[in-house]
Amino acid sequence: MTRKSGLIIIALLTLFSCNQKKEKEPEAISSNQTMYFNGDIITMEGDTPDYAEALVEEDGKIIFVGAKDLALTNYENAKQVDLEGKTMVPGFVDGHIHFSALGSQALAANLLAEPDGKVETVDNLVAELINWSENNDTSLFGGWIVGIGYDDAILGRHPNKDDLNKVSIDIPVAATHISGHFMTVNSKGLEVLGITSETKDPEGGQIRRVNGTKKPDGTLDELAAIPHMLKILSPTEPDKIDKFTDAAQKLAFSYGYTTAQEGRTTSSHEALTSFAQSGKLKIDVPAYIDYSRPELMATEWFSKTYKNHYRIAGYKLTLDGSPQGRTAWRTQPYLMPPPGADKYYKGYPAFPDEEKVQKIVDTCFANNWQLLTHANGDAAIDQMINAISKAAEKYGNTDRRNVLIHGQYLRYDQIDSLAKYDIIPSLFPMHTYYWGDWHKQIIGEELGDKISPIKTALEKCGVVTSHTDAPVALPNLMMILWTTVNRVSRSGKVIGETEKLTPYEALKSITIWGAYQHFEEDRKGTLTPGKMADLVILDKNPLKVDPMKIKDIKVFKTIKEGEVVFELK
Repeated sequence: MTRKSGLIIIALLTLFSCNQKKEKEPEAISSNQTMYFNGDIITMEGDTPDYAEALVEEDGKIIFVGAKDLALTNYENAKQVDLEGKTMVPGFVDGHIHFSALGSQALAANLLAEPDGKVETVDNLVAELINWSENNDTSLFGGWIVGIGYDDAILGRHPNKDDLNKVSIDIPVAATHISGHFMTVNSKGLEVLGITSETKDPEGGQIRRVNGTKKPDGTLDELAAIPHMLKILSPTEPDKIDKFTDAAQKLAFSYGYTTAQEGRTTSSHEALTSFAQSGKLKIDVPAYIDYSRPELMATEWFSKTYKNHYRIAGYKLTLDGSPQGRTAWRTQPYLMPPPGADKYYKGYPAFPDEEKVQKIVDTCFANNWQLLTHANGDAAIDQMINAISKAAEKYGNTDRRNVLIHGQYLRYDQIDSLAKYDIIPSLFPMHTYYWGDWHKQIIGEELGDKISPIKTALEKCGVVTSHTDAPVALPNLMMILWTTVNRVSRSGKVIGETEKLTPYEALKSITIWGAYQHFEEDRKGTLTPGKMADLVILDKNPLKVDPMKIKDIKVFKTIKEGEVVFELK
């Protein structure tokens, strides 16, 4: 070989080597690792805020949380995402929400008042329903014109059939109350539902009548409304099921949910399993089966782990109604009873028969089913505590994590019982804004300041969760934080100064404590290596802004197991 030919070969080898290196450089960037940095990364670990400089996720799991220089050294090939000063927290886990109903909330007429809607009068309500009917297909709701979320505390009264007859006399019309415990229908709606002057009130419900007659006025309370409401709002055709569930999922992701409870499951179970089996369900949905469908607890879906993002997590029992609707069961009379009630009116139980309640609770304890109990009035809470105390004596009470849902009129002495029986309080401080002024009118100033006593519950029980109960309100978790921290009513009054949580405590109530309530604290709720990469990026830090501006914080991005599922446009 000549010297010249040798140099040519060396040059060719060098060129080949350089080309090889250039071709391999893109492959060195790991497509399944992402590093987030340059923002407030709040880990939610510990009793005080803990910040990290960087977080790395791989294949849907968090693999590193710590210093940025260590992340760059150990994960130099990861895709880099600059947070640009935004805030990262764990994916949100609301203590109580009706996931499937979010589809209806997204697709039906919005009858909410400010700031979530614009219905402040009955005329506004009628106009919204007419506008919706002119721009939407009623086949979405089985031929009904449907609106969700009217508030009689804002309107001054419930609408009646005559009001809704202005929307249509030929098509059934339904307007559901913001609490989910009342529904008003027009004359055609009463006809379709088969409700007449001869129809008797069901146990645990009431058909309101035209004054001085037995004629229905169109408004249905509690168990006179809820079964019909669920049927109207729950599609059965596969294409509609997909449309409603997809709308629910998109709405939940847009507010930072990565886990969204199905808080009272009846027919929605079949819809959710169908959507899950199709592979379209991306958000985790733990469902709580209504006591009327016990056979579902024997299916493969009852599990501590998810199958295609769905699982049956436990059982749901409802013991009374709505405090703002004055159907919550109290030990003292309401100061302002609803129309037609006497001065001794205290609301009423869903189950007057204590033995029936005890049998349901015993069944849960005997089968080790987690029990979520809706109880707003203190009489209903007494009923729950009494039944649980007896069941605990029979079956033991180790790590059951039974939950009180709402507890609006929870007495301080009852909180001691919650602690004694390890019942997690999932309270609803959003009431302080939406109905705080109304509560003071119907139960009095002093008791009105004690609604949703979440600070006292935290001090005595160690863990609390907070919730939106959507679609009672929009599933806006920043409103949870804002109301829980500030407790300011619509009129600007502070409702119970001593019951405020700190911003960090409020954030824990929808992250790690929400995960704990669902037996998922080992894989969710904090930014910890080994946990799921369920992440939310906020445009501002709720721990650093003026507390009165927390409600203005926007969800910038939602990430479910490493995949971006929502991004603010």
